[in-house]
Amino acid sequence: MEAEQIQNLFAGNIRRLLINADLDYDKIYEIRLRVGRPLFYTYDGGEGFLTDEDGKYVVTREDLKETMEYVSGYSLYSYEDEVRQGFLTVQGGHRVGVTGKVILDGNEIRGMKYISCINVRLAHEVVGCADPVMPYIRKRDWVAHTLIVSPPRGGKTTLLRDIIRQLSNGKEKFPGMTVGVVDERSELAGSYQGVPQNDLGMRTDVLDGCPKAEGMEMLIRSMSPAVVAVDELGREEDFKAVESVIHSGCKVIATAHGNSIEDVIQQPLFENLVRRRVFERYIFLDRGDHAGTIQGIYDRNGRRC
Repeated sequence: MEAEQIQNLFAGNIRRLLINADLDYDKIYEIRLRVGRPLFYTYDGGEGFLTDEDGKYVVTREDLKETMEYVSGYSLYSYEDEVRQGFLTVQGGHRVGVTGKVILDGNEIRGMKYISCINVRLAHEVVGCADPVMPYIRKRDWVAHTLIVSPPRGGKTTLLRDIIRQLSNGKEKFPGMTVGVVDERSELAGSYQGVPQNDLGMRTDVLDGCPKAEGMEMLIRSMSPAVVAVDELGREEDFKAVESVIHSGCKVIATAHGNSIEDVIQQPLFENLVRRRVFERYIFLDRGDHAGTIQGIYDRNGRRC
C-alpha cells in the first residue's frame, strides 16, 4: 500500500506524525480524527495512538478542516452528494467517513456542516485470499449461489472482492465470467470518479453508489451478467431483488453480518431463503488470528463441505 498517498490525505501536523511513526499501512484498518480527542488508528491486533513530544496528539478543528480540504481536492462542494451519505471515496479506494451537524430539508438529508469526526478506512486488497474457497463455489460449468457471513471487520468484503476478481478473470480450466457488482457503499470497487481503484477483474461491471435493490435490477436488464455480487444484504427490497436475480438465471454472491448459521436464520428476511435452500454455499468467517479466518463452509442443507 502506498504510504505517501495515505499520508497526503491528512493535515500537515498529522502527516508529520504518520511519517515519524513509520506505520505498516497494510495492517491498519482505520485512522480516526475526533476534535478535542486523541488521534488513533486500529489494526488487526487492537488500536494505537499517534504521539508528539507532549504525549498523545489531540486533534484540533483546524486539523479536520485542513484534512477535508486535502480529501476533497479543495472542492468539498463537488462531493456534496457523497457527504450527504456520510462518506466519500478518494483515490486508492480509501473511504473517508464523516460525522457532524446534519442539514435537513424536511426528512431529507441535504448535507453536513461542523464536521467533528473523520474516519479514514483504508482499502485492503488481498489478492489470492479466496483461493481456499474457490473449489467449493466454482466448478467448470457451475457457480454456487453463495452467502458469506462474518462479524463486523471479519473480512467478508475482502473475500468477496477476491472471489469477484477470480470469477471475472477466470483461471486455468475455468473461463472468465461477466460479473455485475452493485457497490452501494463504494467499498468493493473503491471507485474514484467512476473508476474502480480495486481490482475486480477484467469482465466486471460496477454500479457505484447505487442502492442494491435498484442496482441488481438494472444490471439484469442492461448488462447480461452471469454473476451478480453485492455486499451486506439487509433491507426487504434487497431480498426481493435477489429473488429476481435468481429467477433470471444469474448466480448471486452476497455477504451478511453474523457469527453463525443461527444468526442468519434468526433474521426474518434471511430465514425464508435459508428454509428454501436458495444459497448453495455458506462461508462463515471469524476474526481468529486475523480477519478473514475461515470458520467453515457449508452446503444448502447445512452440512459441512
